[in-house]
Amino acid sequence: MLVYTENEQPSLADVTDAFERIYPPSWAASWDAVGLVCGDPEQTVGKILFAVDPVDAVVDEALDWGADLIITHHPLLLRGVHGVAANTPKGRIVHRLVRAGTALYTAHTNADTAHPGVSDALARVVGLTGELRPLAPDPSDPEGKRGIGRIGALEQPLVLRDFAQRVVQGLPATSGGVRLSGDPDRLVTAVAVSGGAGDSLLGAALTAGVDVFVTSDLRHHPASEFVEETGSPALIDVAHFAGEWPWLAEGASHLSDALEREGAPAGANVKMRVSTTVTDAWSQTFHHE
Repeated sequence: MLVYTENEQPSLADVTDAFERIYPPSWAASWDAVGLVCGDPEQTVGKILFAVDPVDAVVDEALDWGADLIITHHPLLLRGVHGVAANTPKGRIVHRLVRAGTALYTAHTNADTAHPGVSDALARVVGLTGELRPLAPDPSDPEGKRGIGRIGALEQPLVLRDFAQRVVQGLPATSGGVRLSGDPDRLVTAVAVSGGAGDSLLGAALTAGVDVFVTSDLRHHPASEFVEETGSPALIDVAHFAGEWPWLAEGASHLSDALEREGAPAGANVKMRVSTTVTDAWSQTFHHE
């Protein structure tokens, strides 16, 4: 158990250790890059900013606020690099963070597969209640609770157009909005969701027998072929950023609770903030007048 004096702050190592007990890096996919990107494990942490993407706008927010640590869902260095020169986009971010003494930590597919994780948070904001189960269970979990995506039910059935509006209201606004494929008068009770790109889960959604599948980054051909299947669910496509954003508050809450359980006075000495900076890749949408 960690023991702190009244005004003492935890070290970065204490914070990341607590976070990794909630979202173990071993749960991440083999191709993923999670964990501490930059930062001194011995530095103290008083302010933590949670964000989806490690981009310049988020770094601006973190440095303006004086954050000691940024926890993002998406990795900065997902693919191998041979250098982080400051005249490259990723190198520039690394240099800015190091100069400011601000650490960066990533929890990606380990947060996706966790129970509760990214898709649990998405499920709750679109109105799913009660027990949730994985859309694609993690075979390494003997309890069958971890995995990618979630399946659940609405407390009261809604027609698809009304459910789509609930999705709009539950997520941050983006220029692309929310796209729908299906009969808007279709009755919706059973719902599958998956934060992030959901092409690979279309088959699982069809097998699950749900009324609608909410996800992101659906490509034309897989989506077109999917909706031609007899009895296929309706599709709701949301911005990738928006579908994963609800997890930030959940991750912050779990970390705060963990630090308090382990003896850190998180409520008084560690402030947590969820970024509202929209980091969706698309900034404008144009339509025919």
